[in-house]
Amino acid sequence: MSVTAPRLVVALDDGYATYDQETELLATVGARFELRPCRGDEAAATRAVRGADVVLVRESPVRQRVIEAMDRCQAVIRYGIGVDNIDLAAAARRRIAVGNVPDYGTDEVSTQAVALALAVVRQLRLHDAEVRAGRWSTGVLRPLYRLRGRTLGLVGYGRIARMTHEKFAGFGFGRVLVSDPHAQLPPGAERAEVDEICREADVISLHAPLTPQTRHLIDARRLALMRPTAILVNTARGRLVDMDALCAALQAGRLLGAGLDVLETEPPDPAHPLFALDNLVVTNHIGWYSEEAMRDLQRKAAQEAVRVLEGRTPQHWLNPW
Repeated sequence: MSVTAPRLVVALDDGYATYDQETELLATVGARFELRPCRGDEAAATRAVRGADVVLVRESPVRQRVIEAMDRCQAVIRYGIGVDNIDLAAAARRRIAVGNVPDYGTDEVSTQAVALALAVVRQLRLHDAEVRAGRWSTGVLRPLYRLRGRTLGLVGYGRIARMTHEKFAGFGFGRVLVSDPHAQLPPGAERAEVDEICREADVISLHAPLTPQTRHLIDARRLALMRPTAILVNTARGRLVDMDALCAALQAGRLLGAGLDVLETEPPDPAHPLFALDNLVVTNHIGWYSEEAMRDLQRKAAQEAVRVLEGRTPQHWLNPW
């Protein structure tokens, strides 16, 4: 008598301290969890997906070649929000659902956006370096500007942008401009095009997804529209911003500064001239993280896998056919 093998859920990326939630939740539907780290290697990913009923992924590429290697996969679930590393169309052609976890880390990323903006507003990097170098002066190193009465610009208005708006509300911005054709805006917010935001906003915070249309959304032309007192913040996707164009604009003083948690290339080349600038504050794509957010993310991704194995579609299904 043949024995049916348990269904298999494979994670293509490691990095979490424990996978107890995945193991326990999947066991409730008779599935086994297995970690097969690929670390971004597409060839390794093509081997790792074989035999998997559901694939969980963080950063590794899941392009057409990997999808074609899936011999029994029902769904690919992204540990996170952005799915620019997954070929949604190729998966749809194979009737493989793609889902994500858009409702985790909202508090953390919005806090990171505000923190980066404030670090640039108060030029913390410059003053921190002065004190550490033994230079103590109460004189003006570079002009600082208050936020009250100024203009906030939000490009994209999803969960994270809305909470960023909420957290910025206490700083007394006089206007809030939002570029998002599909979002319902709260009272007091004004709908605006990206060019208008670049021209008029003093703090510009990016919250758009990465698509072929939004790649280099902030390029040399739009950077040239910005005020010399403007601050650009990006906690969304690195390739929304042309990194070389931003470097040139910051070097020329065409805007006051920038705060970046995401970069066009990750990890970046540390020799890039952008990192020599003291009007840039940069962090290592850590805006999503807190211990609570990480547990939420792993649990929600495993719950999506359970839904699929129970014969349901993912709660957040991104490539319906």
